[in-house]
Amino acid sequence: MAELPGNSIGGAPGVRATRPSVLSLPIKEKAALYAAYMPFLTNGGIFVPTSKPYKIGEEIYLILTLMDDAAKYPIAGKIAWITPAGANNNKAQGIGVHFSADESGVRVKQRIEELLGAAIGSTRATHTL
Repeated sequence: MAELPGNSIGGAPGVRATRPSVLSLPIKEKAALYAAYMPFLTNGGIFVPTSKPYKIGEEIYLILTLMDDAAKYPIAGKIAWITPAGANNNKAQGIGVHFSADESGVRVKQRIEELLGAAIGSTRATHTL
């Protein structure tokens, strides 16, 4: 069987699958975790400061490090919102990443909520809403 020019195995001619962006987010203190965490999203989520352009719904891959936890949490997610440069109230530029519903998303949501404890119910301002 001959392979047709321009045709790749498992894909349409001339179409390349785009890989999700990979971002790394080290969070070193509880206040920073509180400011970035988004408990109001169904699967939880986190604010990632970045100036790179993204689109709502775009898939990304995040490597999250939480304070003194030696583990790195690899999480697939989707862009839930974008805070552009120069946003109102001096909000930091970046993206809101909604964790996936898979095991890694559930695990990191539980870990973040363990670390934050009662602080989740606080009314202090965050990078999110």
